[in-house]
Amino acid sequence: MMNSLSGKSAKKHINVKAALSMAAGALLGTTTAVGDAKAQVLKDWQIDSAFLFYSEADRVTAAEVIISGNRTFINDEVLNFKLTIDSLTGASANGAVAQGQAQTFTRPSGDGQYVTPVGDTPLDDTFKDTRVQLNAQWTQPIADNYTASVGGHLSKEFDYLSLGINANLAVDFDKKNSTISLGFSHFQDTFTPIGGIPKPHESMLIGDSNSPSWDEEFAHTRIASSDNKYTTDILLGFSQVINRRMITQFNYSFSTVSGYLTDPFKIVSVLNEQGITQDYIYEQRPDERRKQSIFGQAKYHFDQGLFNSVVDFSYRYMWDDWQIKSHTFDSTWYFPLSNWFGKQSYLQPHLRYYQQSAAEFYQPYIFTGHGLETNQGFVSADYRIGEMHAITLGAKYGFTFNNGNDFSVRLEYYQQTPTNAGFDVPAGLENLTVYPVVQAIILQISYSFL
Repeated sequence: MMNSLSGKSAKKHINVKAALSMAAGALLGTTTAVGDAKAQVLKDWQIDSAFLFYSEADRVTAAEVIISGNRTFINDEVLNFKLTIDSLTGASANGAVAQGQAQTFTRPSGDGQYVTPVGDTPLDDTFKDTRVQLNAQWTQPIADNYTASVGGHLSKEFDYLSLGINANLAVDFDKKNSTISLGFSHFQDTFTPIGGIPKPHESMLIGDSNSPSWDEEFAHTRIASSDNKYTTDILLGFSQVINRRMITQFNYSFSTVSGYLTDPFKIVSVLNEQGITQDYIYEQRPDERRKQSIFGQAKYHFDQGLFNSVVDFSYRYMWDDWQIKSHTFDSTWYFPLSNWFGKQSYLQPHLRYYQQSAAEFYQPYIFTGHGLETNQGFVSADYRIGEMHAITLGAKYGFTFNNGNDFSVRLEYYQQTPTNAGFDVPAGLENLTVYPVVQAIILQISYSFL
């Protein structure tokens, strides 16, 4: 979230080529120190900090604090750590479809119920979590033109634990104008959702939660108290300095995920032919997923007069065996501004566009008596794996203090628009919002000091 490249003063001699050469590791969770250590004055620590506020309209709100530190040693060895603490509250879509009458749902814990008003998208308003994440990285030259990096990852939430390791090797050649890098990471995640792991396709228990038999009946809808997920990523990267103004980066990544990939908090509405809900069942996703992606990025420095600026454009194409395909276009334009009150300042507009196709087992709802015959019974109504497009638009403003410390503020608007991937809409849903738009505001304040 903290972009240390575009916000730094020229006085600090930021080496964009070095940064991109290690980008492969960064995309795998390898947060390496990406400056040219030899070109910088040796400092004990460089500290970056940021506060991020994310708020969806009538949904989730997140507040996040990030502290990242780099220390460069005499032999160009670099130690990096990053601590992230975030808190999420608000309402989260449970997967059920809106109805022309109020709907009652049982909370994931089995303790109590909540009611969704007529015509509203069903949201569980008790969504709340706190996450603490720690990443550490060690980077060092191991031979002429060879740089290696290894790191670890720990993330803990109330009902979730993630442990990971990663490694990256970068090789420079052609007078250090070209770099090939190979990155690897492996993660093990453990889910322990309150209330346990739901039984796939089991009907949600709804009724009197105070009845003597409630706990026993609810337990019959669970299959375990916890489950695991395993993720392995491999990334091959290549960066090339084209000339003194332009640098490019190209990556190919392969990811395999196995284990429990279902969301234990999501359900699917079962409708009759008129579109009226008859039941709610727990979703089920495959226990394997293989993803591939290609990524290209180019930075170009216009250094003439009023057009002294840096354009950064990237494109990413992802595909997987769930039949999800996505396109991501991302661009920033860095404009140095005149010195204001003794401060070197800049403005950086940002535009991002994302488009995604639906997973083959995505269904916003199913009908009584059929709907689970295809895709081996896998089904999910989670809009995040449905057909959609999204846009992010905003800008970042920053400046450097006279003592060399940096401050920046970023404000962006995000809109996610789900679309119908060809599903028939029954009469009972024609006047209801089946694919609600998600809107959010993102505010980030960053401060870096030596």
